[in-house]
Amino acid sequence: MMRECEEHGYFRDEYCPICGEEGKFIMSDFEVEKLGRAMAGMLRHAKYNLEMDEQGFVDMRDIVAIMKAKNPRMKWLRTHHIEAMAETDPKGRYQISGSDVRATYGHTIELSLRHPIDDIPEVLYYPTTEDERDEILNEGLFPTDRAMVHLSRSYRDAMKAGAVRADDPVILAIDTVGCIDAGIEIGRAAKTVFLCDQVPSEFLYLAEDEDEDEDDEDYEEDDSSENEE
Repeated sequence: MMRECEEHGYFRDEYCPICGEEGKFIMSDFEVEKLGRAMAGMLRHAKYNLEMDEQGFVDMRDIVAIMKAKNPRMKWLRTHHIEAMAETDPKGRYQISGSDVRATYGHTIELSLRHPIDDIPEVLYYPTTEDERDEILNEGLFPTDRAMVHLSRSYRDAMKAGAVRADDPVILAIDTVGCIDAGIEIGRAAKTVFLCDQVPSEFLYLAEDEDEDEDDEDYEEDDSSENEE
């Protein structure tokens, strides 16, 4: 459930996690899910061909208009509902700039995305399968169903992302220091998701299973391999 605390803003819960107040009702879980899937289609995959700049930003008013036109039961939708979605998303999937919003990763369309390139971990991770492992290690890593290669911050994040497609994912490690020295730009798209155009084979190796003791509040499951409609 999406609610708004007068003092602390939007939150996804029954009560404000800061002060415990119930706050004002914004959207039900069903409405959050429905709007989230629609935004993924428009912002990641250019569904409905809304006007989008080269950075992937779309006017929130255009999203509201198309949602109302396609869903008569959503006549209540306003731009502040989209702001609430972006501000409370636990995975950092959206970014707002003025009256515009964009998806930070997961695109299947070609864009000139600019993400922060500082503080990139020395090693990132990528989930694959036994069948694809040797080909990637020999030939390098290139985009498949996304416009860019999506890398995970930790071994555990990659396992969770890979579990969407394989029962027992194989995790590859990426030498990001080598990539950056070779002129390959890696951008930080969200808390656990990083993007690049490719990873040459010389910077790839099989990752060792890591027994990480990380707080779930610090590292949410990423959805770099999810297929959202």
